Amino acid sequence: MTMTDPSSLDAVLAKINHRLKTAQIGVRVEQIDNRVFLRATLPPKPNSTKTKPYQQRIALGLYASHEGFKRAEAEARLLGGLLACKSFQWEPYLKLPKTDAVETIEDLIQRFEKYYFQTRARNHQSETTWKIDYWQAFKKLPQAEILNAENILKAVTATAPDTKTRKRTCMALGALARFAQIEINLKPYAGKYGPRRVAPRDLPTDTAIAKVFYEIESESWRWVYGMLATYGLRNHEVFRLDNAAISRGDYIINISENSKTGSRSVWPCYPEWFEEFELENVVLPEVDLNQSNAALGHVVTNWFKRNSIPFAAYNLRHAWAIRTLILGLDISLAAQQMGHSVKTHSELYHRWISRQYHQRAFEVMASKSERLQAPRILGHEKR
Repeated sequence: MTMTDPSSLDAVLAKINHRLKTAQIGVRVEQIDNRVFLRATLPPKPNSTKTKPYQQRIALGLYASHEGFKRAEAEARLLGGLLACKSFQWEPYLKLPKTDAVETIEDLIQRFEKYYFQTRARNHQSETTWKIDYWQAFKKLPQAEILNAENILKAVTATAPDTKTRKRTCMALGALARFAQIEINLKPYAGKYGPRRVAPRDLPTDTAIAKVFYEIESESWRWVYGMLATYGLRNHEVFRLDNAAISRGDYIINISENSKTGSRSVWPCYPEWFEEFELENVVLPEVDLNQSNAALGHVVTNWFKRNSIPFAAYNLRHAWAIRTLILGLDISLAAQQMGHSVKTHSELYHRWISRQYHQRAFEVMASKSERLQAPRILGHEKR
């Protein structure tokens, strides 16, 4: 065998790592392309946002060869000794010669995050999208490895098929793969998740909603509840309103651009609730409004759970949507007020209307004085 025979180098590398393991040295030698690295659990690098040690690589600036591996084993034993004595410092290793364009998944994600916020405004809306739609998926990847089609697919198939999580994971990892110029088609794995596959909810009646309002002791949380019920807001949107206008008695509320789907106006289905719930008396809970939309949403969700509200906060939003259908609000207007596309709104809510809602809608239609009347045939009136 020649000195550069890959099978020969693989055998040399395997023997080195076996010797290191037998000696209980917590460092491994790795080969990536034609370069040699050390891998170990190391403290965060200077200026890192991390606080605890984690698996990282050290680029040695060596080529994969018998001589390179020999040098790497010596460096591994030295590093192991420094770690054992708790005297490891990053500075000497950061000065080592750089390798050719080798970056870990962790490094790639940091570069992608920088690009992401360079191409859009950084606000509550975009930060929530990053954390929920992207970072939750990126966390599934092995951070210390090099991104490739294999570990992307492994992360995707670790999620349940035909779920929102699977669809979101495919979207996020597909974007990361394109950014890293890795060819992989995740469309076949995305599945068939959509609004139609979501289980229908047992929504509270309007009477039950109003009854709970008066059972809430906290003045500020009673106001939050009343706003959610009257306007069908997302949880976090109750903290993203033009409260000055509401305090002046304006029942048409305006949601700021920092909401999930940007600014919009919303009308109450029951204008009476604006007065009955005294919503012009704006009283916000003591909540850090600088939090992300997701964090603010969780504050509301957790309050509902802690105070044993008999239904989830989001069911107030869904009840508002169903109410608009019953009252005959044009679906395009209802969708716009909820921050939906017409397609999403239709798929999500039309299938939730049970027999009782059909009956109520019929009664509203039949009671309208201006409704179209059935034709009467002269000479055939009922005697």
